[in-house]
Amino acid sequence: MAVGKNKRISKGKKGGKKKAADPFAKKDWYDIKAPSVFTTRNVGKTLVTRTQGTKIASEGLKHRVFEVSLADLQGGDEDHAYRKIRLRAEDVQGKNVLTNFWGMNFTTDKLRSLVRKWQTLIEAHVDVKTTDNYTLRMFCIGFTKRRPNQVKRTCYAQSSQIRQIRRKMREIMTAQATSCDLKELVQKFIPEMIGKEIEKATSSIYPLQNVFIRKVKILKAPKFDLGKLMEVHGDYSEDVGVKLERPAEETMAEATPEVVGA
Repeated sequence: MAVGKNKRISKGKKGGKKKAADPFAKKDWYDIKAPSVFTTRNVGKTLVTRTQGTKIASEGLKHRVFEVSLADLQGGDEDHAYRKIRLRAEDVQGKNVLTNFWGMNFTTDKLRSLVRKWQTLIEAHVDVKTTDNYTLRMFCIGFTKRRPNQVKRTCYAQSSQIRQIRRKMREIMTAQATSCDLKELVQKFIPEMIGKEIEKATSSIYPLQNVFIRKVKILKAPKFDLGKLMEVHGDYSEDVGVKLERPAEETMAEATPEVVGA
């Protein structure tokens, strides 16, 4: 055997064992704030690794998407429990993460409970642009309804009626979305105003029931504007301290000493 080889036999592994550090020791908790459209503003908390070198904590938080039940956002109102709202983190101020609306969906169990036999399911979707340049895709769902004195077991609509209803759905969704900004549109989604309007408008073609905007996707958002975000959050303001009055500088006349006669 060559002299000087195999020196490391007795030494064990190179570098030794690293001490396992707790990853949570390097993380901070941030509060998630919902827009002022919703009753409950404090949605929950989120974790992020502290700022270290070039990795800034706030950058890691931005554009995170949180999915919250509308019941929680409306102060525990169980009537809204089947709707899920997506909120996207737009800005970080202190320990608060300011979010904005980023989509809506139905819970699977609600959607399954609506679909039944002996009726026609009608769906429509449309791409719309709000006044503040958000491009959305809205999906609508509706079902045909039996008349009060109907004897026949089924209530199927003809394909021509389905086409007319679908056209009406698209028209109403486009009209409602293009005439307002995102904040106002979310206010329309919460009480299901658009669904009720479609129900009313299509009753002359074929009576409908359970008409909902079942899903909303945001396809394209405008460039981030802090002023707009603060508008959406309304009364929210970060505690930045009290402005103090700076004492006025003494006038030059008082400062200059009197010159005694030469």
